[in-house]
Amino acid sequence: MLKRLCKTLACMLAISALGTAMAAEPIVIKFSHVVGEQTPKGQGALLFKQLVEERLPGKVRVEVYPNSTLYGDDKEMEALLLGDVQIIARSLAKFEQYTRTVQLFDLPFLFDDIAAVDRFQLSPEGQKLLKSMESKNVTGLAYWHNGMKQLSANKPLRSPDDARGLIFRVQVSAVLEEQFKVLGAKAQKMIFSVVYQALRTGLVNGTENPYSNFYDQKLHEVQKYVTETNHGVLDYMLITTSDFWNNLPPDIRSELDKIVVEVTAHVNQEADRLNQQDKQYVLDAKTTEIITLTPEERNAWRERLKPVWATFEKAIGPDLIKAAEASNKPQ
Repeated sequence: MLKRLCKTLACMLAISALGTAMAAEPIVIKFSHVVGEQTPKGQGALLFKQLVEERLPGKVRVEVYPNSTLYGDDKEMEALLLGDVQIIARSLAKFEQYTRTVQLFDLPFLFDDIAAVDRFQLSPEGQKLLKSMESKNVTGLAYWHNGMKQLSANKPLRSPDDARGLIFRVQVSAVLEEQFKVLGAKAQKMIFSVVYQALRTGLVNGTENPYSNFYDQKLHEVQKYVTETNHGVLDYMLITTSDFWNNLPPDIRSELDKIVVEVTAHVNQEADRLNQQDKQYVLDAKTTEIITLTPEERNAWRERLKPVWATFEKAIGPDLIKAAEASNKPQ
């Protein structure tokens, strides 16, 4: 009897020790993204890792996978929902199958500049969009800037008619397809990692990108012209699954929330600096001419493309579009 009791006690102690060891294992957060480490998103991911491991040592470990080394932008959402990664920063253009309201950010010439984007994203309407996909198990944590988009091609694009007949690479977005259709151009959906080769071989003729993406992916080597249109915003929503985030220990989730706020402020500040820096790098390379539009020329583009708003007004919501447009005027 005593021997049996000792065996039982030993077994219980072993189970207890195993439980303690398991409890001591850090929570692993895999953060996958598709751009270089020197981009705003890349820098944000690295800062997130740094701050998490400084403030939650032994409790949370962050693994960052840049440049599509783990998943390309055609697979990262699936990987998130399967639990193979825990955080991604997905382009706002890529949520239309989960919510149509976020299509708002693709509407051409809706925002005058990145300051207007900021004002809208911090507004109640903008913050509400972060929670618009929770029924699909997707929780938005923050908006991360990448920057305002510019058009590029191997011919000068000064007027909307100059885009006619060209093939532009786009993200998977019905709004962006319509944008180029209105211009008489063709939109070609394509993952970001193959765009350089597609431009080099002539599979596509042009792109729309912030300067940081344009320079980081060496697109200045295969595009002769950039037209500074600032016609749209290429931002990201930092997302996780609702299941993962809501099931974190409350103290850990609270600290992660604070870190996200801090990293977001840094990313959004750095995005402008990096875009200005990379614009200068493009100029210094002397391979690409940057075309600056006059106010009248830019307005011609805006007027040509504004009908795109009406096409998607019902799906997005007219009141949401009005709120976004109102952000162009500082309160």
